[in-house]
Amino acid sequence: MASEHSQHPVYSDEQISRYFDHIRLPSRFRDFRQARKDDNLGFLTALQKHQLARVPFEDLALHYSTHHSVSLDPEHLYRKVVDKGMGGYCMENNCFFGTVLRTLGYDIYSVGARVSDATNGRPGGGFGGWGHMVNIVTLPSGRYAIDVGFGSNGAVQPLALRPDIISTGIGPQEHRLRYKSIIPYTNPHQKLWVFQHRNSSEDEWSDAYAFTDLEFLPMDYEMISFWTSQSGKSWFARKIVAVRMILEGEEVVGTVILEDTEIKRRIKGKTEHLGIFTTEAKRVEALKKWFDIELSEEEKGGIKGTTTQLPGI
Repeated sequence: MASEHSQHPVYSDEQISRYFDHIRLPSRFRDFRQARKDDNLGFLTALQKHQLARVPFEDLALHYSTHHSVSLDPEHLYRKVVDKGMGGYCMENNCFFGTVLRTLGYDIYSVGARVSDATNGRPGGGFGGWGHMVNIVTLPSGRYAIDVGFGSNGAVQPLALRPDIISTGIGPQEHRLRYKSIIPYTNPHQKLWVFQHRNSSEDEWSDAYAFTDLEFLPMDYEMISFWTSQSGKSWFARKIVAVRMILEGEEVVGTVILEDTEIKRRIKGKTEHLGIFTTEAKRVEALKKWFDIELSEEEKGGIKGTTTQLPGI
């Protein structure tokens, strides 16, 4: 791994080539230098979609491991994603993808975000503390927010940092950004970018998270990730989740969602229930079938004695 700045490492050309293989990037994009010249935003969009389809949003390391922790080290993340075929939660996936984009020559920095109470199932319209990560990429056409770590309601393409521009999500789903003050703030002049989503044009907009323009550093995410992964107040410690986007051609058409004891598939707004798990063996089997994640015997045993364990281990 080469590095221009010790805090901002990059991957080697060989690592990038293997990553392209892993996400099944079409051959027309493999010469990334030429692809960026031909259509910079188009190439970035293709990368994001293929990343979402092959690198799931998941928190398995917090349950199926002996250490029950996550690492944001870029080399560790590369091995986890490309060599093991796994994914990670928000900061893992966005840190990894940010390193990929930096390697490809993009002007990129990352920012912190506050997840909305609505996303976490709480009333009131407020937001929590810093608990999420977003990458900002600057192109000649402007700045774009890139997020590959928000699960089934996340954006599937770069979002221009301009307010009230509606972009398409999966099926009838829509997204937009607004620049505004959020409810917990006492100073109305302090504003954040608020990412909103709705399931169709007939539905009301819902706040998903709010992010700042201020650059966050790797040590900031280490602190955020420690709480997110280790605090008993964090839902990641209490819930097993895995989400993968479904790609048809160059269109994201749906998601596969595993949540604790259930797995379902949602295609263009229609949901199909695929199964209920009553044993560990069935859940591990589903991870292999639907996410191509094969846990080692040691990893399977890591869940023993935890609150998320199912019978049969």
